[in-house]
Amino acid sequence: MNKRHWPFLLGGLLVALVLAGVVSNYASSHPDGLDSSLLKGCTVNADDEITGGSCPAQQAKDHELADSPLADYGVRGIGNDFVSTGLSGVLGVLLTFAFGGGLFWLARRRGPATPAAPAATTASADAADGAATPSSGTR
Repeated sequence: MNKRHWPFLLGGLLVALVLAGVVSNYASSHPDGLDSSLLKGCTVNADDEITGGSCPAQQAKDHELADSPLADYGVRGIGNDFVSTGLSGVLGVLLTFAFGGGLFWLARRRGPATPAAPAATTASADAADGAATPSSGTR
């Protein structure tokens, strides 16, 4: 990688880490339009628990990874919600950066391609040129 690209890359990583670690804590606690549309037809209390009615959200089940360390926008085992949310965002950015960087590293160019047999190509090109040019009879 060219040395000119490193400041841009590190600057982008820093911005992503700040957004994920700090700004994400100030996002809405009810950001998902899908969740709100699934609750249409039901009555809910202040804790978003269904208290009556009929809606698709009543058939919702926990995800298979609901008990994983980074489930529900936080880190399990950390009591402070601000730190838990920020840390999960930072870990997500770092894991994504590492995965994407690894894919780009695998797909990088490894140098100029070398021709397989340049001598054979030249000989066949000379033969083709001789056959394609009109003969003057002085060969």
